[in-house]
Amino acid sequence: MLQFRASLVLKELIQTSPKRLFSDIIRHKKTLPNAYIYSAAYPLTKTVCNGRPFFLPLAGRRVLCTKTEGSIDPPEPVKKDESVQEATADKRRKAGILPSLEDLLFYSIAEGQERIPAHKFITALKATGLRTGDPRLKECMDMLKATLKSTSDGVMLDRHLFKKCVQSNIVLLTQAFRKKFVIPDFQPFASNIDALYEKARNLSGGLVADYIPQLAKFSPDLWAVSLCTVDGQRHTVGDTKVPFCLQSCVKPLKYAIAVHDHGTEYVHRFIGKEPSGLRFNKLFLDEDDKPHNPMVNAGAIVCTSLIKQGASNAEKFDYMMNFLKKMAGNEYVGFSNATFQSERESGDRNFAIGYYLKEKKCFPDGTDMTAVLDLYFQLCSIEVTCESASVMAATLANGGFCPITGERVLSPESVRDTLSLMHSCGMYDFSGQFAFHVGLPAKSGVAGGILLVVPNVMGIMCWSPPLDKLGNSVRGIQFCTDLVSLFNFHNYDNLRHFAKKLDPRREGGDQRQYTSGPQDNESLSNELALRDTVWTKVWPTEHNEDSSTTCFMQFIRKRFFLF
Repeated sequence: MLQFRASLVLKELIQTSPKRLFSDIIRHKKTLPNAYIYSAAYPLTKTVCNGRPFFLPLAGRRVLCTKTEGSIDPPEPVKKDESVQEATADKRRKAGILPSLEDLLFYSIAEGQERIPAHKFITALKATGLRTGDPRLKECMDMLKATLKSTSDGVMLDRHLFKKCVQSNIVLLTQAFRKKFVIPDFQPFASNIDALYEKARNLSGGLVADYIPQLAKFSPDLWAVSLCTVDGQRHTVGDTKVPFCLQSCVKPLKYAIAVHDHGTEYVHRFIGKEPSGLRFNKLFLDEDDKPHNPMVNAGAIVCTSLIKQGASNAEKFDYMMNFLKKMAGNEYVGFSNATFQSERESGDRNFAIGYYLKEKKCFPDGTDMTAVLDLYFQLCSIEVTCESASVMAATLANGGFCPITGERVLSPESVRDTLSLMHSCGMYDFSGQFAFHVGLPAKSGVAGGILLVVPNVMGIMCWSPPLDKLGNSVRGIQFCTDLVSLFNFHNYDNLRHFAKKLDPRREGGDQRQYTSGPQDNESLSNELALRDTVWTKVWPTEHNEDSSTTCFMQFIRKRFFLF
């Protein structure tokens, strides 16, 4: 139940008789008799306590007493059937007595007006971080378009039309407008991201990878950052719609799918868990003759052999593509055949690693090593944009659930193991430095991408082709370093005492109260609704609202929707 930080007027309103008008309470707020408490809001029941008659309220304040021998137990409150309660609530809403979530949302946006322009709703929606193209809002947006076509001006919505448009997605919209998402104040946060982007944009060092001819064609001026929170809030800046190949950024995704399908124990019969301390393409195994981890080439090749064993390469590739599209919320995931051909023609080192792994019997029995290498090159050549890749990262941040579709894609075990290895091994020979300074799971690729995960908060994709001497994006490393310098996203930042950094998860300086999952319509209604006796007199049923009702609606807007 919400703890109302209301004025004296509203406190007395909640505790007083429904027979008094709200305007009367405003005028006589200093002369309200205490005798009204429980007079109508809480019926009294006569009982006996310590041998003396006592009037017990059925609801409200708890009275403590000691039961004595021979005393009569108070009667149990009569519980109404849930279906009866729901039917009564529906009748009251239809009669204008109880507000619906849709009504509360309309009045919070309308600011006292009887109609609102559709673009005002869309603008307010985007300010929360949600997009009109969000799959979860499809029904709402389709209904909005159809409704606007049917109106005389094609622009304005009254309360009934607005309610018709939003009712299919009201729970999500209510959470958004009440700032119950992981980043409650999204616009200031997005402005900070833009500032970090501009700072990194001014860097000019690094070289575009040219050992794969197709990669050398990208302009060094390309630079993009996209993020997606676990609640589906989105922000992009730069060249975020330009497709590029995942390259090594596909390695953690491939490993997650293998663990999802086979379990951790089986996968690590063939692959280790330790950082190698060597270049990512070295011909080197650990003391058990296994690749050190799935983030280096040797481990990624073995991991490829575990995908859908026994199937053809075509079936395996389709399986991986479908999995990645689910992780990306069905946003863009493509394939660059030119890059695949270029990789295979210049892949002598990877062929050498493949034959070395075959000699050491690192593959499952019956594995065709050359077919595995073909699939390995194909998976490296899968294309994404910054926007779609950020949703993939957010799926990892969200425990395997895609934030914008709500679909479970990966098991919690596979996500946990993937993030652990990304943290310790994901950034080539810079992994230790990155874990120390940034403290977040990440994976880089030679195409210039950095897949960054802030667990339980968001996923980020940075992309800029110029690389440093260790093979990581120069601008991407700068952005990630600046990000944790500004925000307390480092895994080991103390959220309580580290006052030097911003915490975008907090609203107005108060610590966010995390819940186990999204709230349903019933819990939101219970949280927002006051007692029936109060709503009876203050909820507007006509257009000619008096000044007291207007005052109350301003309170509702500020308290419940906070924008």
